[in-house]
Amino acid sequence: MADTATDEVWMQQALELAHSAEVAGEVPVGAIIVKDGQIIGVGVNAPIAGHDPTAHAEIQALRAAGQTLQNYRLVDSTLYVTLEPCPMCAGALVNARVSRLVYGAADLRVGSAGTVFDIVRAPEVNHRLEVTAGVLESACREMLQGFFRVRRG
Repeated sequence: MADTATDEVWMQQALELAHSAEVAGEVPVGAIIVKDGQIIGVGVNAPIAGHDPTAHAEIQALRAAGQTLQNYRLVDSTLYVTLEPCPMCAGALVNARVSRLVYGAADLRVGSAGTVFDIVRAPEVNHRLEVTAGVLESACREMLQGFFRVRRG
């Protein structure tokens, strides 16, 4: 069951990670995976620095969580991310069997948790996630918009 106060605490930590990505010159997205009240994986956007188009915050967090658990299945875990996942990340969440997705800002171009696509809840896939959208939405959206305002000058 979702707890709004707890979701906000974890999302605040994801926002701090997003800020670190921004400082590094990356699009400011941060992700945390929690299981049994403990962080098992964190990630920040790093495709530019890593020359890796798959180095999204969610993928980084999934990789870290898999190493923590020594398992590619992340059953009973929750991913907190500041921006709604893209199709690649949504597919990875399904494949990892993450139980719940909590995101801040909707992605109006490629959001894949209900905004443009709904990969994480599609009846055709073999695992579906519970989704909570809009947690600390204003702060998440403003961080992204501020980044692009400066970038586009």
